[in-house]
Amino acid sequence: MATKQKVSVSALGTPEKDGFLTKQGGSIKTWKKRWFVLKGDTLYYFKTQKDPEQTGEIKLEKTTTCTNEAKKKGKVYFAVNTPNRKYLIHADTEESANQWVDKINKAIESLSGGGAKSAPKEEPTKKEEPVKKEESKEESTPTKPAEAETPKTTLNLEKKEDTETPKSGGSGGGAPLTRENKIMAAKNAVPFLQDDDSKVLEFWQIWSESIPESDELAAGTAINYHVSTSANRNKLTWRTSGPQNVLIQKMVDFFWNVGAPESEIDRLNDIGALINPAKIGSWIDMSAKGGMDGGWFFPVEIPVAMAVEAADPGEPTKAVSEWTEKHSIQVAQSVGRDMGAAPPRQTEIRLNLPGNGFNEQLEVGLDAFSAFGFPELPESALSVLKNQNTPSLSLSIITSSEGFVRLGLLCPKPSKQTIKDLCDSSYADVEEFENALSSSGPALVEYQFLKEGFGYGVYKEGFDIVFHYDVDSDA
Repeated sequence: MATKQKVSVSALGTPEKDGFLTKQGGSIKTWKKRWFVLKGDTLYYFKTQKDPEQTGEIKLEKTTTCTNEAKKKGKVYFAVNTPNRKYLIHADTEESANQWVDKINKAIESLSGGGAKSAPKEEPTKKEEPVKKEESKEESTPTKPAEAETPKTTLNLEKKEDTETPKSGGSGGGAPLTRENKIMAAKNAVPFLQDDDSKVLEFWQIWSESIPESDELAAGTAINYHVSTSANRNKLTWRTSGPQNVLIQKMVDFFWNVGAPESEIDRLNDIGALINPAKIGSWIDMSAKGGMDGGWFFPVEIPVAMAVEAADPGEPTKAVSEWTEKHSIQVAQSVGRDMGAAPPRQTEIRLNLPGNGFNEQLEVGLDAFSAFGFPELPESALSVLKNQNTPSLSLSIITSSEGFVRLGLLCPKPSKQTIKDLCDSSYADVEEFENALSSSGPALVEYQFLKEGFGYGVYKEGFDIVFHYDVDSDA
């Protein structure tokens, strides 16, 4: 196949037709508004009307067809069907869609000397997920926060109405609690999320509304929830994950709503196309001091080298590559990235630690703290960890272009005594949070260290203990 020749909008001259249309992506099914130009046997598309080169192009062939598709929720769709792919597109009006279908079919007819017939209007051959948003994000790029010292707190928020939810665990009437009910109850157990005028609460609400409803799921599939909290509930992370085809559009809409830059959404598409994960997820961080951050993650096993490619290159990624090679770690359990409005971008890679039993795994984990320039774990915390003596340790590594951000050693299924030993006076806070979740205990305890300068004045820097909970529906 010939290499694609770069061409600008202006270089194409007078086209057969041009205008803005919204196109569905390939591997990752997001929708992007693009400037389309039909010229000869090629349908070019650009991000703007003045781009110096095309974002992509659709080569028309004799076997290509262009068909009207069924309307869905007020949107007018048509498809360009090539031997290799079906390009699904929607126009602003039915008249515009019909004009495009007519012009594209005439271009196809000309390839065979005018003998081909225009393709008839037909119903779609497969169900396409309707787009939820009308407006385009292509014409503007969100600006960076006004105050550089707190870049993680400046977000484009819209006020959402809260619904009445349970204040603590238990269904009251004996009916099983759903994951959604438990998450709402957990939110209501966080003191700094009780202020109706809180920007952090608005952020949580926008994120929660981006999660698909149960009736949008195919039989046998589910949305998974995970929440983690510091012992005093001053810092929390909320995660949700599920099938890519169900989550992707609402997830991207959420990123647009909170001011994520287009470059990072494009990067999500690029990494998604490279990995093509069956499951994807979104996460949000928050703190009592107003910290807010969010991003995506792929909870799937991938080669470490591929996970490293998701991060901004620099000394940290080089160190991670060398360290994983040293310990023969070839597979990552997940990779994720933040979508904040201002750099530096942070990328998290999670790894299972190798070794025959707890002691060998711990030795590898502690070596990471040394190799990546983190302080040793406090002696008191290390003593509790050793007493727990539970194998299947894992590691959370967060990097940025400006250096290592955070390192966490995760140990599964901490006992009640372990939690008490780590919490001291904060144990009552943890117990209250667990009751709200109707949880029997954390799935993981994380011994983590956040480097100086990466707390942005809203997250605790230095050593901390974080408890991770998987949220399940009652049987």
